[in-house]
Amino acid sequence: MRGLLARLVLNTLALWLVSLLYPGVRFTPGAGLADYLVAGAIWGLANALIRPVFLFLTLPLNLLTLGLFTLVINGAILYLMAQVTALEVQSFSSALVGAILLSLVSLALNWLFRD
Repeated sequence: MRGLLARLVLNTLALWLVSLLYPGVRFTPGAGLADYLVAGAIWGLANALIRPVFLFLTLPLNLLTLGLFTLVINGAILYLMAQVTALEVQSFSSALVGAILLSLVSLALNWLFRD
């Protein structure tokens, strides 16, 4: 349970940091802590449930591009997540850049707060 809560906090923190760093991805004005936590939870669930299905379905294309298509999948998941949360993404290209930044920020946070 502790690991799940830590993952939720790290996802939320990463989304919040990306929304501060990149203007193409931001939270709606007036969004509170609950909105941030919901977005972090949905990001975690999307990465755990939807991302593997997308990766499996696009496996030939992913192999052909030597894994670079994974960036497009991450952008698509971020764009889809923005449709159901308080997160706003300007365009798909903004979602792509936001997903790259989110990956880098998550990597740094996971390294910083590793067990």
